[in-house]
Amino acid sequence: MSCHAASVLDEPRLGGLLGEIVLVGHPNVGKSVLFGRLTGRYVTVSNYPGTTVDVFRGVARSADGVVVIDTPGVVGFPARSEDELAVSRLLLDGEARTIVQVGDAKGVRRALQLTVQLAELGLPLLLVLNMADEAESAGVHIDAERLAELLGIPVLLTVATAGTGIDELAAAAAVAAAPKGGAHIAYPDPVETALDELPPTLRGAGLLWLGGDEEAQAALERQLDPEFLAGVRAHAEQALGEPVADVLQRARAAYADDLVAVTVSQERASRRGVLDRLGRLSTHRIWGWPVLAAVLFCVYWFVGVLGAGKLVGLLENSLFGRHINPWLVREVTRLIPSGFVDDLLVGKYGLWTMGMTYALALILPIVTTFFLVFSILEDSGYLPRLAVVSNRLFNALGLNGKAALPMVLGLGCVTMATLTTRILETRRERVLATLMLALGIPCSAQLGVVLGMLGSISPAATLIWGGVVAGVVFAVGWLAARLIPGERSPLLIELPPLRAPRPVNVLTKTLMRLEWYLREVVPLFLAGTAFLFLLDKTGALPAIITGMKPLVTGWLGLPPAASTAFLVGFLRRDFGATGLFVLHAQGQLSAEQAVVAMVTITLFIPCVASILIIVRERGAKQAAAMTAIVFPLAFLVGGLLNHALLFTGWGTG
Repeated sequence: MSCHAASVLDEPRLGGLLGEIVLVGHPNVGKSVLFGRLTGRYVTVSNYPGTTVDVFRGVARSADGVVVIDTPGVVGFPARSEDELAVSRLLLDGEARTIVQVGDAKGVRRALQLTVQLAELGLPLLLVLNMADEAESAGVHIDAERLAELLGIPVLLTVATAGTGIDELAAAAAVAAAPKGGAHIAYPDPVETALDELPPTLRGAGLLWLGGDEEAQAALERQLDPEFLAGVRAHAEQALGEPVADVLQRARAAYADDLVAVTVSQERASRRGVLDRLGRLSTHRIWGWPVLAAVLFCVYWFVGVLGAGKLVGLLENSLFGRHINPWLVREVTRLIPSGFVDDLLVGKYGLWTMGMTYALALILPIVTTFFLVFSILEDSGYLPRLAVVSNRLFNALGLNGKAALPMVLGLGCVTMATLTTRILETRRERVLATLMLALGIPCSAQLGVVLGMLGSISPAATLIWGGVVAGVVFAVGWLAARLIPGERSPLLIELPPLRAPRPVNVLTKTLMRLEWYLREVVPLFLAGTAFLFLLDKTGALPAIITGMKPLVTGWLGLPPAASTAFLVGFLRRDFGATGLFVLHAQGQLSAEQAVVAMVTITLFIPCVASILIIVRERGAKQAAAMTAIVFPLAFLVGGLLNHALLFTGWGTG
C-alpha cells in the first residue's frame, strides 16, 4: 500500500503565471459575462490538457500576471459530461489558486450544495451570487454578510450585465484565502473513518472520489494503491448499508437547507409580470408549441423575408449590381489587359465578382439578421426553454431535450455546434447529435439562402423543404438510436427567467459573430472561388460537370450548371446553396427544381471545417462513417423528391 502524502492540488501549470482564478458554477448563471468584465475582450481559447474541452483564459484587468479561467457550466460532482470532467480535472490538477464560484442569486440553496464541494478542496474560495437584481425583483432577500460568516468565505452580490459588484469581486479575489472553519460538514462516522484513512491533504479529493467522481479516483490512484482505495470504499458502504454518494448528497442538501433558513427570506411575489407568464407558457406541454411556432415564424420573417429578401435585393441588385461591380470591372479591365489576372479578379469565377459579391452582397445581410435574432433569443433566456419543450420529441431519438441546444446552435454554425455536443452526458448521445448535425442542420448562411429562395416561391415550397429535411433527420436519428448501444440520460437543465434582451448585449454578441464571419468564412469563399477558377482554366470543371450529368440532370432533374454548386458544396454548403440561389435568380431553376436542389444541398455533407471538427471530436472512423451515410443519402432523397414532385405535377404548372 502506498501512502504518499503529496496533494493532488499542487503547483499550477498555466504558462508560469501566478494567481490563477477559476470561475466555476452552474450553467446560465452569468460566468461568461463576469469573465468578460474581469478580463476584457481579448482572451485565448485552448483545449484543457488531456481533453477536447475548450477553456477561456484571460489576464485580469486589475492585477498583473493574474490569469482568469472561464470553465464550462457544471451541474455538480460527480462529473457526468465531458465538460464537467474537464472542470473536475482542472480543480484537481492544481490549475486553480483561487476558485470563484458563480451562482444564481434566485437559487441560493442549489448554489450552496456546490459551494460545499468546492470548499472541501481547501483552496481559496469566493461565492458570487449573480443576477441579484432579478432575485430582488422576485422577492428574494439574501443576508450576504451572515452567509459569509457561516461559510467562512467572502460572499458577494453582483449584477454582471450592469457591472455591479465587479470591482468588489476583483478586490476580494486578490486576497482570497481558504475557508476558515465554515462549509465543513461532519459526515456520518463511516464516511469520516474512510477519510481518515487518506492523507489529510487529500480529504477534498477523497470526498469527490467517494461521491463517484472519475477524475478524483484517477487522481487518488496516481498516489495511493487502487486496491487500498477499493477496500476503503467497500468498508464504508458496508457500514452505511448504502452507497456513500447518496449519504454525501443528503448531508450537503441538509446543510444547504440550514444555511438558507437563516440567511435567505422570500417574499410572496405581488403579481406575475408579462414575461413571467410568457416564460411559464413557453415550457407548457401544450402551449409551449404555439409559442415555439410564433418564434420560428418571427425568425423566418426576419431572416427570410427581411434579410434574404429585401436586404439582399438592395445590396446585390442595387449597390453591387448597378454600381460597385460595373465600375470595378471597367477599372480592372482598363488597368489590366484581358488575360489571366483580369479573369481571376473580375471574370465569371472572379475573386470579386463571385467570391466577394457572394460573401458581402448575398450572405452578409442574411447572417447579420440571423445573428441578431439568435442573440435576442439567447439573451432572453428562451433557448433552455426550447430544450424543455422538445424533450419528448428528442426522447423518440434516444436523446433528451438538451440535444435541442446543439441543434439550435447548428443553425448558427454547425462547426461550433458540434463542439457543444459535449454537454450531452453519454458517448452515445454525442454520436447521435453529431450525426444529426452533419446530416440536416443548415448553418445560418445556408439557412438564410434557403429561406430567401424558397420564400420567394411560395410558403408551400418552404413547407415541403422543411418537412422532407426534418423527416429524413428524424428517421435517421430514430434508426441510429436503436442501432447504437447505450442508454439516454434524463433532462437536467437550469431554466433562467425569461428576460427582456439588453440591447448592448445583443449588439455585442452580434458584432462578435459578424467579426468571426468576416475573419473565418469570407476567406473560405475566396478559396472556393479560386478553386473554381483553376478548375475552369484547366478544363477540369467542364469535365466534372459532364461526369456529374447523369446524377444531377438525370436523377435530380436539375440543369447542368447545378453541378458547379454541388462541387463547391464540398468546401462549404452555404457557398453551394448560394450558387443555386443565383441560378434561381437567373431563371434557370423552376419551383420544383429549386425545392429539390435545396433539399439536396441541405442534406449534403457539412463544410470541410465541420468534418475536421467531427474527426477531432469523434475520431476519423466515425467521421468517415457519417460521411458515407450523409453523402449518398442526400442524393437519394433529392432524386426521390424530384420524381415525387414530377408525379404530382407540383411546381410545373
